Amino acid sequence: MGGRLRHNVRKDVRSRRQMTTATRQEVLGLYRRIFRLARKWQAASGQIEDTIKERQYILNEARTLFQKNKNLTDADLIKQCTDECTARIEIGLHYQIPYPRPIHLPPMGLTPLQGRGLRSQEKLRRLSKPVYLKSHDEIS
Repeated sequence: MGGRLRHNVRKDVRSRRQMTTATRQEVLGLYRRIFRLARKWQAASGQIEDTIKERQYILNEARTLFQKNKNLTDADLIKQCTDECTARIEIGLHYQIPYPRPIHLPPMGLTPLQGRGLRSQEKLRRLSKPVYLKSHDEIS
């Protein structure tokens, strides 16, 4: 019985290692994709100065966020970060702007639940923040 238990533990450790290897490959792939994107980036205005500034912004933003999150070990948090990264890449390509799209909500624009005040508004505002802006306020 003890040998079977040890075998299952080893198998579980191996599967975790493989999962983290796959996650590592996904994260490194996103990092490479961002650097390729920055190399080929052209500003929508067509101005060389704008292109250089936007390329530099893409590189700095990627370095800052990847550096900040390099020690994450929780699979859910890593998944959340990779989802945010993918969303920001896709939005940047679609709208041809590297900067995160802001959300505009008036200060008391969310419907309060049963007359609750400002605290509930702040909580609703945090919950309504899109995935591509989760880390933007933290580093700004």
